[in-house]
Amino acid sequence: MATKRDYYEVLDIAKTATADEVKKSYRKMAVKYHPDKNQGNKEAEDKFKEATEAYEILSDANKRGNYDRFGHQGVHSDFADAYGRRGGFNASDIEDVFGGGGGFDDIFSSLFGFGSSKRGASRRKGADIRYDITLSLEEAAAGKKMDIDISKRDVCDTCSGSGAAPGSKPTTCTTCGGAGQVRRTQGFFSMTTTCPACHGSGTIISSPCNSCHGEGTISKAKKISVNIPKGIDDGTQLRVSGEGEAIGGGTAGDLYLFIHVKEHPYFVREGANLIIEVGINIAQAALADVIHIKTLDGKIVKLKIPAGTISGQMFRIKDAGINNIGHGSSMGDLYVIAKIDTPKSLTSEEKKLYTELKKLSADNNTPTPKKPKRNNW
Repeated sequence: MATKRDYYEVLDIAKTATADEVKKSYRKMAVKYHPDKNQGNKEAEDKFKEATEAYEILSDANKRGNYDRFGHQGVHSDFADAYGRRGGFNASDIEDVFGGGGGFDDIFSSLFGFGSSKRGASRRKGADIRYDITLSLEEAAAGKKMDIDISKRDVCDTCSGSGAAPGSKPTTCTTCGGAGQVRRTQGFFSMTTTCPACHGSGTIISSPCNSCHGEGTISKAKKISVNIPKGIDDGTQLRVSGEGEAIGGGTAGDLYLFIHVKEHPYFVREGANLIIEVGINIAQAALADVIHIKTLDGKIVKLKIPAGTISGQMFRIKDAGINNIGHGSSMGDLYVIAKIDTPKSLTSEEKKLYTELKKLSADNNTPTPKKPKRNNW
């Protein structure tokens, strides 16, 4: 598979480019390389797709942030896109490049003979909301159902979101005919823009609701129940559809949960696996023993330490890790690193025993040299 080019290079912009500069550069390339204008030209088609993919990432603040931090891997992994999409071209995501609300389709309809300029007020969408959740490693591993309190714009109870006073109702905007958009022609191009009379709602309110003053929404505090799946990792983003800001005459935005997992004092997480270090004494390492390990979920498991164990040796406890999210009920493993503890103080009896051991090991005063392994440095 060919290596993807840097998205900034694809759009020929600097990494400090503003959102408007990203739009301007993509618009220029989209017009130049669109397949309908370059029929049979595979190179132009590939450049159009490449530019579209670059714009989809760089025009979205969250995706752009992930790309700047982690490169292509950061926007094409399972959880890189919290919005339920991974790659691919979606015309509705980029139509604002051409003036918003149908401009993309109208331009290419004029140039190449395809697309539809029919848009309605239902395309309006409320703003998305971000909510940060901090979990312990235990909570992330076990999953959690929790209630969160948010304050947002929600549908007005008095007018049920219409914006009109009780006993009245909105009327169809005569400027746009209820479409929420008007068409204007500038020479070669036909552009569709938001209707200046109804501001995109498609309706005119002559008697505004006293509670929301015609907006159709009011500020509310709301309690929302959310389910955090087992095995969720730090940096994951979850979407709760329709729980964002409401908007009169349109659909509500979405609520995005940003997950933060605190570091654990003992366990280190590597994907679905856990790693922990435990101390054993010299006798256990030399003669073998069975030790007890407390797992993340509080269970006690037995681990056999074989005779001749060296410091740093790793042992695996199968299925004692974290739920492998996205892979059904499969579990990761727990890896235990055994470290030999050298006693810093001894009782008189221990000194006597170590002295006897030292006499028996007198030949080790001149150890056989060995070449060290690099990972032990």
